[in-house]
Amino acid sequence: MDISVVVPLYNEEESLPELMEWIARVMDANGLSYEVIMIDDGSTDSSWAVIEQLRNQYSTLRAIKFRRNYGKSAALQVGFTAAQGDVVFTMDADLQDSPDEIPELYRMVKEQGYDLVSGWKKKRYDPLLTKRIPSKLYNATVRMVSGIKLHDMNCGLKAYRSTVVKSVEVYGEMHRYIPVLAKQAGFRKIGEKVVQHRERKYGTSKFGWTRFINGFLDLMSVIFVSKFGKKPMHFFGTLGTLMFLTGGIIAAWLVAGKLWAQFHHLKYRPVTDQPLFYIALVVAVIGVQLFTAGFIGELVSRSSSDRNSYLIEKELG
Repeated sequence: MDISVVVPLYNEEESLPELMEWIARVMDANGLSYEVIMIDDGSTDSSWAVIEQLRNQYSTLRAIKFRRNYGKSAALQVGFTAAQGDVVFTMDADLQDSPDEIPELYRMVKEQGYDLVSGWKKKRYDPLLTKRIPSKLYNATVRMVSGIKLHDMNCGLKAYRSTVVKSVEVYGEMHRYIPVLAKQAGFRKIGEKVVQHRERKYGTSKFGWTRFINGFLDLMSVIFVSKFGKKPMHFFGTLGTLMFLTGGIIAAWLVAGKLWAQFHHLKYRPVTDQPLFYIALVVAVIGVQLFTAGFIGELVSRSSSDRNSYLIEKELG
């Protein structure tokens, strides 16, 4: 199979028939074999009923319904696991991503050898203050921290070589950073293509201001986890050792100063009367705690349970 299109959705009943018809039209016009995997992330409207009707019309449609809302990352992870195509696409269900972009993105992966191609919504129809300006700041920060030169990290329209989505683990809110996860997994040929961005035709956006705050926190998490997730002792142990040695050296220096003054019959200040002594003790204690946290982190990383335990209520295809 050439292509798998993974479509996470939440309360998008109006747009699904048009989206499915559009995808099918583009695929058939280009002679591509495909499947569409819709992941209903616990919708409270009639999205699943619409999907069941579409399944009767399109044999290429597969669908999975979560019992409750887990978030976009969970939907993508389950979709990636189910995908069978050589190239896996992700696309939002709100019709703001154009399926007409699929053939060229597919060609870039298959013929130009990209591991991942991200869409770039260069001309956007989103509100200026609430989305476009924060998005530019967010993407600039991600580029600086991750070293990945993408203009639109959070674009829903992306194309992946199948081995990429089978090699990364998307959880929490890490869907924004799949390119970062892919790079950390060794897939370094990452490109982008300017894609058409359309105004939302139905419904309202499911994301608010909090996604930018959460996005920054998630970036810190993904950088930390990618470097120290399997070796927490390298971070906590190193930091703890440095703090313990710093506190110990300061305390030893104060004690040695007192002994030297006593030996030379000089006036001296008792060690316990000096604030620096207590600061040194606190630093040393924190160092021990960080070192212990490293041990605990090592134990947790080796015995952690599978994160991908999402309750699936129904499945089609």
